[in-house]
Amino acid sequence: MTASLSLTVNGEPRRAAPGSIADLVRSLELDPAKVAVERNGEIVPRSSLGEAALGDGDVLEIVHFVGGGQGEDTWTVAGRTFRSRLIVGTGKYKDFEQNAAAVAASGAEIVTVAVRRVNVSDPKAPMLTDFIDPKKITYLPNTAGCFTAEDAIRTLRLAREAGGWDLVKLEVLGEARTLYPDMRETLKACEVLANEGFLPMVYCVDDPIAAKQMESAGAVAVMPLGAPIGSGLGIQNRVTIRLIVEGASVPVLVDAGVGTASDAAVAMELGCDGVLMNTAIAEAKDPLRMARAMKLAVEAGRDAYLSGRMATRKYADPSSPLAGLI
Repeated sequence: MTASLSLTVNGEPRRAAPGSIADLVRSLELDPAKVAVERNGEIVPRSSLGEAALGDGDVLEIVHFVGGGQGEDTWTVAGRTFRSRLIVGTGKYKDFEQNAAAVAASGAEIVTVAVRRVNVSDPKAPMLTDFIDPKKITYLPNTAGCFTAEDAIRTLRLAREAGGWDLVKLEVLGEARTLYPDMRETLKACEVLANEGFLPMVYCVDDPIAAKQMESAGAVAVMPLGAPIGSGLGIQNRVTIRLIVEGASVPVLVDAGVGTASDAAVAMELGCDGVLMNTAIAEAKDPLRMARAMKLAVEAGRDAYLSGRMATRKYADPSSPLAGLI
């Protein structure tokens, strides 16, 4: 059995297996291409990290760039990290130009996109990619309008062929009136897609048992509804959303039902990793202003969650002491 090495990494003693500095960096779940390393007072060129063998007693400093001040509050899904916790849709806007402006105002880094047939009668008609650059904004192909697992799987296979996307949003609807998910068909589709290498973020009912079943089937994120799609009713069951968050080992994002900024803040205060919305912005009288409001609401709700709210009380508790009154 090979003896481990005794190292000092960023001021702390650490044992490590023999190997290269790049091996050590990867064992710390860091990317060698995104760090700088100093060993025993000398900088090791990044290009040679893979060949530079660790030695017993080495003292290493490993650094990378971070934002000034407090550490950046990011979230990660399927190994991809994002700053914005707001995901927005690309339907119901008056045109692509307004859609792109709303995305910019929201600060979103992910947009959901539906997969639809090309208009062969007018192949030069404007396309979403002309206004929202998929190299700058992550496209999340979804299966909106699919009512069977077979249709959802077929749709996402086409999406992967069209754009190479593997991170996708899966939704299989049960009926047109409520647009509630059919969890049996959703589970079936999730298992197939995960086995084919897709990374499905899954729209589901606000049920902690169903959410765990989606995880077991390969979901990289669960997306419980706050209320029916497009209803604007807000978070109808805070208890189950909180239970889903507490029990999940993948990101949880509220999907559907958000109507205004306070709804987005509530979702974040419950501990969700993010919020997805479309109609709340697209059908606002001023979509760009609403997009900015949603951005601020998500940030405020997240800060409130991280701050730890005060305890609720049955009776009043004065802010100023009553003793010593004149």
